[in-house]
Amino acid sequence: MLAREKNLVRFGLMTYMLPIQGVASNKVTIGNQELLMLGSYSYLGLISHPEIFKVAHEALDKYGSGAGGVRLLTGTADIHEQLERKIADFKRTEDSIVYSSGYVTNMTLISTLFGKDDLIVIDKYDHQSIYDGCILSKADWKRFNHNDTGDLERVLEENRSNYKRVLVIVDGVFSMDGDIAPMPEIIEIAKQHDSFTMVDEAHALGTVGPNGRGVDDYFDLKPGAVDIYMGTLSKAIPSIGGYIAARKEVITYLKFTSNAFVFSAALPPMCAAVSLKALEIIETDKELIKSLQKNYAYFINGVKEMGYNTLRSKDTPIVPVIIGDDIKTFRYAKKMKKEGILVPPIVFPAVPREAGRLRCCVMATHTEDEIDFILETMEKIGKSMKVI
Repeated sequence: MLAREKNLVRFGLMTYMLPIQGVASNKVTIGNQELLMLGSYSYLGLISHPEIFKVAHEALDKYGSGAGGVRLLTGTADIHEQLERKIADFKRTEDSIVYSSGYVTNMTLISTLFGKDDLIVIDKYDHQSIYDGCILSKADWKRFNHNDTGDLERVLEENRSNYKRVLVIVDGVFSMDGDIAPMPEIIEIAKQHDSFTMVDEAHALGTVGPNGRGVDDYFDLKPGAVDIYMGTLSKAIPSIGGYIAARKEVITYLKFTSNAFVFSAALPPMCAAVSLKALEIIETDKELIKSLQKNYAYFINGVKEMGYNTLRSKDTPIVPVIIGDDIKTFRYAKKMKKEGILVPPIVFPAVPREAGRLRCCVMATHTEDEIDFILETMEKIGKSMKVI
């Protein structure tokens, strides 16, 4: 164990890996304490939705507990193909491919399609899986300042002519800052420099845009405006896995050449069935999207009115509340837990030094009374710790 983590245990400040008993919904039980959840990726609360439970049980009865093989050989079930058709339709692309891990999806996509003589250009705050994919690919890669389209243009102007192909990758919603990539400008700049675009919508799917379809919905982009969409099946969609949605020729190539598809066990059919049903619910239950967006607007306005620094978070359920140094951030999270609220402290190296924060994740299933209680608690703790 690292020295910092040893000290957290020693002084009773460790709030990581606390075992939740039961469903990780808007309320959870840890030990003998019931807590309000303010850190869940289940933004729509579908993790406890009765229709999700129903299809999970039905799929378990029909398909068993696993796929029994890799997709290329004997691990493809009809439900996998149904899910891939649904994702392609949902993202308005020609085809899609599903992997059994969201993290691995980024790694295998980048390393399969790009390599020597290519350049990957990424936002400085892109997810770690994108960084790892760049390293694995053996392509050159460069960063541009977070959401700075001028800096992106500079990187492309200085480097585009030196490479055969260039891919620009951004997170749709950034998981630590809760802000949205300026996709129209990024797409335009990439086109001007003959570069492909890819967006990781892990935290955007089901949360942003009037229909919860992601950044294309949020910005009203035309089909095909983004070359490659990546998403996960483990956040607003309460399952596990990841997907790529793109042109059919890209997906076909990935199905025969990407190591995570060819050599890794297929997504359990039960998980595919849950993902499929979740997408159907997102398409049909418009009130669920409205509830989420109403809740996170209400929460972030309340936090800002108290004087907290929430960076550039806007129009997303991820609200970073900046506390400062590491120990102070852990102490704040511990006080929140004592008051009955579970919220994860995020510190260096996940975020810059002295930018420790609570990463507050708002859910559609939070009630207004619950949000009010959270805000009242944050005001009390913030004043006592002189954060506000």
